Amino acid sequence: MPTLRILPKNLSDMIAAGEVVQRPASVVKELMENAVDAGATEIAVNILDAGRTLIQVIDNGCGMSADDAVLCFERHATSKIATPEDLSDIETFGFRGEALASIAAVADVTLRTRQADDEVGTEVEFAASEHLSTREIAAPTGCNFAVRNLFFNVPARRKFLKSDSVEFRHILEEFQRVALTRPEISFTLSHNHRDVHVLKPAQGLKFRIMDLMGAGVVGSVVEVGAVTSVANVEGYVGRPEAARKTVGCQFFFVNGRYFRSAYLHKAVMKAYEELIPDGTTPSYFIYLDVEPATMDVNIHPTKTEIKFEQERVLFQVLYAAVHEALGRRAAEGRIDFDDTSSEITLPGKHFEEYHPVSVPQAGVDPNYDPFVSAMGGMEISPRGPMGLGRDDNTTVISSGAEGGVEKSFRPSQYTDKSQNYSALFQDVNVPSPSRILVIKNRFIFTPSASGVMVVNIRRARERVLYERFLALMGKDGHVMESSLFPVEVAVGETGRMAIEEHIPMLKKLGFEIDPFGRDSVVVNAVPEGYSTEPAKVQAMVDDLLLVLADDAATLPRMMEQATAQKFAVLGASQGAAITNPTEAQALVDALLASENPEYTPSGRKIIAILTQDELEKLF
Repeated sequence: MPTLRILPKNLSDMIAAGEVVQRPASVVKELMENAVDAGATEIAVNILDAGRTLIQVIDNGCGMSADDAVLCFERHATSKIATPEDLSDIETFGFRGEALASIAAVADVTLRTRQADDEVGTEVEFAASEHLSTREIAAPTGCNFAVRNLFFNVPARRKFLKSDSVEFRHILEEFQRVALTRPEISFTLSHNHRDVHVLKPAQGLKFRIMDLMGAGVVGSVVEVGAVTSVANVEGYVGRPEAARKTVGCQFFFVNGRYFRSAYLHKAVMKAYEELIPDGTTPSYFIYLDVEPATMDVNIHPTKTEIKFEQERVLFQVLYAAVHEALGRRAAEGRIDFDDTSSEITLPGKHFEEYHPVSVPQAGVDPNYDPFVSAMGGMEISPRGPMGLGRDDNTTVISSGAEGGVEKSFRPSQYTDKSQNYSALFQDVNVPSPSRILVIKNRFIFTPSASGVMVVNIRRARERVLYERFLALMGKDGHVMESSLFPVEVAVGETGRMAIEEHIPMLKKLGFEIDPFGRDSVVVNAVPEGYSTEPAKVQAMVDDLLLVLADDAATLPRMMEQATAQKFAVLGASQGAAITNPTEAQALVDALLASENPEYTPSGRKIIAILTQDELEKLF
């Protein structure tokens, strides 16, 4: 058995840092929370290269003395707790003293700080848990943390960081979570010297939500509130008609701290039962106020998971509060016809004296004859004056004037053979309606050599689109685009960034989508076969965001196949309805020309053959 040894401090700090500092967003979260705990009213976050090069957080909080500026980088150095009893009364973000020690273990850190009563400030430098220098400097009140070269001594962790756009989206999420808890604090966020958010102190929570998420989100929420002995609930929940497939505006906070809870999420979703379609999620911003002694925030290193003492009761409270808010919103849209105070204008009692009501009379022209032509008053009778007495090919023409002359003729005598109109409608490629049949836009029935071939329309489209997208992944060509009036879609800031990152790939596939403002995109064109209805374009963009959010595939070919398959499924679900045999025949031809017309990329069956024997057994 190997000899036991005590790990060196720098190595143990690196191991511990793996739990707290998972990516650049983890550093932003810890430093912003420390700034809030320090009583700051202004917090600025500056990012370079999605945090790889620099993460800087500046605040105007209470600052630290020279001794504390060095001591704060020691593990478990904290001013938040001193006794075991303090653990049951935690109201601050941080309390374990692990954040700064973990950050200093995997990065170069410079701290500049000064307390309000001190004449000079202090600058402290750390790298890989090693204290490099301490010196006096001129500095404003508060703290200025600059974290450079994150994971410089852990190359494996740095190698597996995602692209800059993905990592910055995580930073943006952490920034939003902290900013939503303190609307009274001013926050700014910049990336590569470009301002992303400049948030002034807000008058209330709703204004802070609007500043962060956009007016579109705020305009589609209703207020929720409840006061109970277990917890106080307040915040906003989205209207059912605004539920989306994307997940991005779902926030739980307790005592000013963001947390995640799949259990309480079920309580919210239960209140939306039968109000939203399956697969969609409403937005919600729910703030809980509970006694600190009835919850435990010390069960996860990042403090995003919380254990509640009366979790089941809290589930019912939350469900009832959301359900009541949705019911109140529904009632507000109704009209009470028995309420005389309604704003509906009613006619006065003397209305009919000045505006008599009469029943409209239908006029009848007894001399009207539909068989009298406007051309010279000629009367055409299909089978003689009484419709009888002549063969089917003979028509009688008589003058409408008195003393008219009646004579018989055959239509061929008056046919202009110089213009063959039937030739305009000849198309040898149009199948006969008797040869192909479409059932409720789900199945195509067409004769085959052994019986009847049945094609699943949606799966057939999936196979055709999959091969088309896969062929275009590595090329500069475009799928034929369907032009439409530009449709603006609100996707939130993270959604806009995801679309913007993948614009070249989307253009290869036939999607012409451009960023519009801070939190919206404009859809100018979609691939052939996609619906251009605004509602379906909205659903299509939601599906696109779900596809683009999955960045697990790393091998190029695997990523191409996975992406092509996802876009094919999306296109099959968004395809316009087949309305005539020509469209059905075109789909069947494209399917039979594919490499594997029998199965979808995921292995589901597309075609079934009903043989003559099977058909006879049905009767």
